[in-house]
Amino acid sequence: MGIYEELVARGLIAQVTDEDKVKELINKGGATFYIGIDPTADSLHVGHFMALCLMKRLQMAGNKPIVLLGGGTGYVGDPSGRSDMRTMMTPETIKHNCECFKKQMERFIDFSDGKAIVLNNADWLLNLNYIELLREVGACFSVNNMLRAECYKQRMEKGLSFLEFNYMIMQSYDFYYLFKNYNCKLQFGGDDQWSNMLGGTELIRRKLGKDAYAMTITLLLNSEGKKMGKTANGTVWLNPDKTSPFEFYQYWRNTDDKDVLRLIRMLTFLPLEEIDKMSNWTGAELNKAKDILAYELTALVHGKEEADKAKSASLSLFMGQGNDENIPTYSLSISKIENEKISLLDLLVLSNLASSKSQARRLIEQGGISINSRQILDINHNLCLADLENSIKIKKGKKTFLKIVLEK
Repeated sequence: MGIYEELVARGLIAQVTDEDKVKELINKGGATFYIGIDPTADSLHVGHFMALCLMKRLQMAGNKPIVLLGGGTGYVGDPSGRSDMRTMMTPETIKHNCECFKKQMERFIDFSDGKAIVLNNADWLLNLNYIELLREVGACFSVNNMLRAECYKQRMEKGLSFLEFNYMIMQSYDFYYLFKNYNCKLQFGGDDQWSNMLGGTELIRRKLGKDAYAMTITLLLNSEGKKMGKTANGTVWLNPDKTSPFEFYQYWRNTDDKDVLRLIRMLTFLPLEEIDKMSNWTGAELNKAKDILAYELTALVHGKEEADKAKSASLSLFMGQGNDENIPTYSLSISKIENEKISLLDLLVLSNLASSKSQARRLIEQGGISINSRQILDINHNLCLADLENSIKIKKGKKTFLKIVLEK
C-alpha cells in the first residue's frame, strides 16, 4: 500500500485536483510539498493537528515538507471559516508567534540533513511592490470567480474587508513563488483552504504554463459536524504551558463513543491492520480504545514520559489506581490565607477554575464543585489552614480536577 492509499484508508483526503498525478508523485517519494500555517497565536493547537500529522506521514514516505509560516499572510488574515474579521496583530507579535511555531514543529518534523525546511512568506510578501503585484498577479484573478469561492461567500452578508479579500491572492502567490524557487508542485492543507489552493494552481498555469497540484485533508470534526479542539476552558493547545499533558490526555480520553475509532484511524500512527481489529469494539472495549487514542496522541505531542504520567494520573482519579502525583496542581501561597482560612470562591478564582467570583458562585450553586469527592453547595464555604495541610483535590464538573498544595 502506497502512502496515498493509506491516506485514503485513514479517511484523510477530502479533495484533490488530479488524483492520479498526486498519487504518482507522493507514492514515488522525493516530492516537495508545502503546508502553510499562519501565526495566529503563540502556540499550535488541536486544529493544526491534522496538518502536522499529514506532514509527518508524507515525510516518513520519503517526501520533503516545506513548512511555510505565514509571517506575511498573518498581516492580512485568512477569512476562511470566519464570521468576522480577525484581530490585526502587530509585526512584533507575528514574529514572536512564528518563532514559537518553529520550535513546536521540531517534535513532528525531521529537519535534519535538509529533509524538511521552514520558510516564512514575510521574506517575499513584505517586499512586493503594490502596483507591480496588481499588474503581474492581479490581472490573473477574476473577481467574479473569487466571489464564488466558499471562503468569501459566507462573509458577504456580514461584510468582507478589502484587506481580507486579498488573502487568496497572497496565498496563491506563495504557491507560485515556491513552485519557481523550490520546485514545489504540491500544496496540501485543510478543506477550508480549497478555493485559495485552486487560486495558486491557476496562477502557476497562467504565469508559467505548468501544472501544480492541490489536495485538502478532512477537517477535524466530531460526529455532530463541529470543529474539535475546544473545551469549556477554551482552546486545546499543543504547548504544555497552555494545556497541560494531563488536560490534553483527558480531552481525547473524553472523546464521544461515535468518534473514537474514526479518530484513532485518522490521527494515530498505529498500523491499519491493528485498528481494523478494533472496528467491532463496543461497551467497555470502547473505553480501552479511548485510552489508546489519548495515550498515542499525548505521546506524539508531549513524549512518552508525559503520556505515562498523564495515564497514571487518569487511572488514579477515575479508577483508584495509578499515581496522583501527576494530577494538575495549583500552589496556594500561605499569604493568601487570612485568619487561617480562605473562601472557596476566592480559591476557585485564584486557581483559575473560575474566571470570576460570580462564575464561581454559579458553579457551586449548580452542584459543579466537589472537594475530596464531597459536593459543596454552600457559596460561603471556607477552607481552613488545617484542611490544606495535606493538599486537597477539587473537581469541577465531571472532567476537570485540580490538586491544591499549600506553598509555605
